Amino acid sequence: MNFKTVLLIFICLITSLSFSQAWKTDPYEPVGEIAFPLDEGRHATESVEWWYTSGHFTGDTSTKEYSFMLTYFYYPQTFGIFSFDGFRILNITDEATGTFYQDTQPVNYSTMSEIDLNIETTLVSGTEFLRNKLDVSNDRLPFQYELSASSLISNISFDLETIKRPLIVGGDGLFDQGLANYTYYYSQTKNTLTGSFTLNGNTENVTGTAWIDRQYGNFNPFSGEKYEWFSLQLDNGTDLNLWNIFTANREIPNNAKYKILSAYVDEAQNTQYTINDFEIERLEYFFTPDNLKSYSKKWRLTSVSKNIDLVITARHESTEVNITQLSFRFFEGSLDVTGTINGISVTGVGFGELLHNYEHPDVDMANPTGGFYNTSTPITWTLNNPDDGRPLKYDLEYSIDNKSTFLPIATGLTTPSYTWDGSGINNGNDVWFKVKAYSVDNTLSSEIISSSSSSVTLSKLDFKDKMVMFYPNPVEEELTVVLQESLIDGVIEIIDINGRTILKTKVGSNNIYKIDTQLLIQGVYFFKISSNGVTSVEKIIKK
Repeated sequence: MNFKTVLLIFICLITSLSFSQAWKTDPYEPVGEIAFPLDEGRHATESVEWWYTSGHFTGDTSTKEYSFMLTYFYYPQTFGIFSFDGFRILNITDEATGTFYQDTQPVNYSTMSEIDLNIETTLVSGTEFLRNKLDVSNDRLPFQYELSASSLISNISFDLETIKRPLIVGGDGLFDQGLANYTYYYSQTKNTLTGSFTLNGNTENVTGTAWIDRQYGNFNPFSGEKYEWFSLQLDNGTDLNLWNIFTANREIPNNAKYKILSAYVDEAQNTQYTINDFEIERLEYFFTPDNLKSYSKKWRLTSVSKNIDLVITARHESTEVNITQLSFRFFEGSLDVTGTINGISVTGVGFGELLHNYEHPDVDMANPTGGFYNTSTPITWTLNNPDDGRPLKYDLEYSIDNKSTFLPIATGLTTPSYTWDGSGINNGNDVWFKVKAYSVDNTLSSEIISSSSSSVTLSKLDFKDKMVMFYPNPVEEELTVVLQESLIDGVIEIIDINGRTILKTKVGSNNIYKIDTQLLIQGVYFFKISSNGVTSVEKIIKK
C-alpha cells in the first residue's frame, strides 16, 4: 500500500470521525423545541421537571456489577414548617444479589442554573452536584458531565460523556401527555461512565454506560396519571424510549397522548422515529413483600410497522422506591431484553419505571343469583375493576352437592358470559356456579360462588322425543336438521367450546335445513336450537 493510499484512508477516517461528532458543539440546536445547553438547565416557567440518570457499571477491582439511578426533582413542597424545592432519589442495586440500597431526601438547591446544567445541594451525607464539566479555561465541555451523590453508606462520583446525538422524544421534543398535560422531553441514550463507587466504606474505580433523561412541563408523576416507562439499549445500536399511560379508569387509549415509542436507530445517519402503533403485553406480575402493591415484571413489546418483537424482564423484585413524605411508591429497576428487530436477534439492557400497580380481580355473579337457573339463559358475571394492563381469563365450574365439589364447565374464557347446556344436572337440582378470574400467570386471581339456584329448569325440547333430529354426528361437510313440527321464531346455532357462536340461522315453517360445516375446524361444538323462549343443546363433533 503506497503513501497516498494510506494518507487518503487516514483523511477519510478523520473526516468521518469529525462528521460523526459534529453535533458536539456549544450550542447544539436540533430541529424542534430542544436546545443545548439551555434546556439542560432549570425552566422557571414550568411547574415540575426532573434530571434523571441511570445506568450499569462494573467495579474494576471486584468485577461486581451494579446498576444505579440518580434523579433530582424540582417540585416544591411544604411539610409543616419546612419547605423544600423537591426531592433527590439515589438507588444502587447489586445485580448479582438484588440487594437494593435506596436513599430519598427532600432537598433545597443552592445552585440551579437556568442556562446550562449546574445543580448543587447539600445534604447530611455531603454536598452533591450534577453539572457540565469545564475545561481549564472554565468553558463548558459540550455533552460532558460530572456528578456526585451520597447516602450514609454509599457514594457515586462519575464522569459521563454523551457519545450519541440526543434522542428528541416525540419528534420535536414537545407533545401532549395524558388527559390534559404537556411535556418537553429528550434522552441522551448512550453515555460512557467512569469514576469511583463507595459502598459500606469500600471504594473502587468503575466503568460502565449511562442514560440521561430530561423532562419538564406540567405532567406530574406524583399527582398525575400513572404509567409504565422503559428505556432500552440494544446490542444492534437501537435505543428505545417508550411508555403506556393509564387513565383514572385504568384504560390505555390508543393514541399518542397515552402510547408513545421513540427510537434511536442509527448514529451515522441520525435516524430517529416516533410511533404509537405498538403493543405492550404483560406476561408476569409480582407483589411487594408487604402485599400492598403489585407490579408487572415481564412484558412483550411488539410493533408490526417497525417489525419489533421483544421480551422485557425486570431483573429483581426488590427495587421499589418509597417517598414517605408524599406517601408515594413506585418500582424502578434494571431490565434485560431479548427478541428480534426486523427478524434479527437482539439483546439488551435497560431501566423500567412503574407507577401503575395492579389489583386482584374483583368479580360479582350476575346470573344466576338464586331462584331458578334456566339453561337457555347465559351464566354471566361482572368485573368491577377492569384494567387494560391486566387482561383476565375465566374458568367456570358447577356444584350440585352444596359446594363440596365443583366440576368444570369451561376454561380459559375471555368474556364474562357462557351459555351452558346443563350436562350433568337434572330438573330440581340445587346448583352453584363458581367463576375463577386470573391473570396470565395466575399471580392476580380471585373467585366467586353464586348463591344456590333452588331449582333447575331444563329445556322442554327433547332430542329423545325426536322433536328435532340432526345428522351425521360426527359431521364433515354438511349437517342436516329435521324438524317434526314448525317452530315459532326458531334459531339454530353452532357454538364452540368457549361459548362463541360460530354459525347461526333462522328456522320456521320448513322441516329440513342444511348447514354447511366445511369451514369449521376439527373439534367439539354444541348444536343449539331455540324457539319461543325454549332452548335445547347437544354436543356435536366436527371431524
